[in-house]
Amino acid sequence: MTGVTDEREGLKRCLAGLNKPTSSFVLKTHSLVRIKAEVIHIVDTCYKKRSAIRFLENGLSTEGTMGKMIIQILAAVAEAERKRFLKRTNDGRGAAMASGFRFGRKPHPTTASALIPQRVSFKVVSEKTDISRPTYSRLKRRFTAKNKRLSSAM
Repeated sequence: MTGVTDEREGLKRCLAGLNKPTSSFVLKTHSLVRIKAEVIHIVDTCYKKRSAIRFLENGLSTEGTMGKMIIQILAAVAEAERKRFLKRTNDGRGAAMASGFRFGRKPHPTTASALIPQRVSFKVVSEKTDISRPTYSRLKRRFTAKNKRLSSAM
């Protein structure tokens, strides 16, 4: 059960399958804990069905009132940490963009684009420009397609 949103099909099936008192095991806390309100809903659903969640990572359980309270406190901490992490990540991305950093695929060397039309082999182009075979093939396809368009236009 993973995912960024609360639309987690596996979790829905698991909660729907709780028909008798039982324990559900979760390997890692962060696999279940995403948003505090969601965790409270999950714990309440299990509590109403007289089931408990046990976290194998740290031995915590939602059994009893104290277990339920501890999980809710941990959920609040996890949500605060997630928001802090997202803020730091976005701040870092903003600073990088402000300093001129470009995200995405790096442009290939112009020498590769100049050598490929001359029908130079991959080995030679790779030695001179350090591009990968897929990049070489992609540039070669672009050059071939461009030549076909130019020749058909004449």
